[in-house]
Amino acid sequence: MTSPDLLAALPAIPKDDGGPVFAAPWEARVFAMTIKAHEAGLFSWNEWAETLGAELHKDDDLPLGTAAPGYYDHWLAAFEKLLTAKGVATGSVLSDLKSAWDNAAKSTPHGQPIVLER
Repeated sequence: MTSPDLLAALPAIPKDDGGPVFAAPWEARVFAMTIKAHEAGLFSWNEWAETLGAELHKDDDLPLGTAAPGYYDHWLAAFEKLLTAKGVATGSVLSDLKSAWDNAAKSTPHGQPIVLER
């Protein structure tokens, strides 16, 4: 599938007439990484849709009044799940990277580029 076909297969994706809409840069990055991973043959689009759908349906089980995670929070969780399932990264590696990014972001002055040191 080409990128427009992939987008059409995701009716719930936040978009406008110009395509996907992102509230933060990380959302655009994880979106792009997912498309590239699919194009590289890491997973089929059916696998992706099934994994993302399962993540989105987790909201169905939230207690009344509980705020649901955002769409791209689910997208990220699905992407991480596939990376782990395909042996590309372990859960601990992903967790360590999240912590490193959080620490780097918190210690970076506003307006400065975030530098991830490992």
